[in-house]
Amino acid sequence: MTDAAFAAALRESASELLAIHRRAPRIVRYVADLQKWLLSQAALALHFERKLNPSCPPLTASNLAKFLVENHIASHNTVVAHMKEMAYYKLFEPVETTDRRAKPLQASAYAETLIRQWFEGHLRSLDGIGAGDRCRWSEADETILYRAQPRIACRLFNHPDWYSPPESVALFVRSESGSNILHDLMSRVPLAPVVGERTWVGDVSARLTAAEYVISRSHASRLLAAAQNQGLLGWEATQMSGDCWVSERFVLDYRHWQATKFSVISEVLASIE
Repeated sequence: MTDAAFAAALRESASELLAIHRRAPRIVRYVADLQKWLLSQAALALHFERKLNPSCPPLTASNLAKFLVENHIASHNTVVAHMKEMAYYKLFEPVETTDRRAKPLQASAYAETLIRQWFEGHLRSLDGIGAGDRCRWSEADETILYRAQPRIACRLFNHPDWYSPPESVALFVRSESGSNILHDLMSRVPLAPVVGERTWVGDVSARLTAAEYVISRSHASRLLAAAQNQGLLGWEATQMSGDCWVSERFVLDYRHWQATKFSVISEVLASIE
């Protein structure tokens, strides 16, 4: 966890994720909690499986709910509501069919662009660790994403270190826009060989956080206060604004959680011929 190359890769990845947020703030805000992220990844997995093999089940609320309920990720009603929201944001669109009851969907070209940015951003970070060429490989063959994403999603759904993150990480990723705020904080951590008990990360406040991530100031204030109460972060001043630090435990928990995802992505890419 103290490897400098891995720390640099994580910071680059966090910056990439934040860049995607800035390009599509409303959409990224919507999926910036862990449950909705898992829902979206599952929907994309069904989409890409069918794209590669038309005999695979179509993306419908029923098929998605079956998969997610079996994995204890979400209820049927939550899945249906999520599908409607994804269609509202133009991430999924109807597929023409003679069966009006099924109402199958497919990912829009825009959704595929966003997930490709996410995927290849992670590949670039992995390449930075070991001087690989995964990203160039993906850029040369668009089907790498189609084949890899369902396998990555399936493994992460079944990996407790990912879907049950440390308490410090869970505080953020289980709240609205919390993942964005978490990545923001971690993108500021200097690339020091050893993480100190406290690492200063610059100006942080509920006002700035709310403005950047399109959430209410009260929500941002509650989230930052909860993190402060757990000893995850704090301020030089008595008020929750100004120069802020993050704790060693918080940084290492984040790195461990992210290492799970990077390990899965690396293993999946290695298995693709």
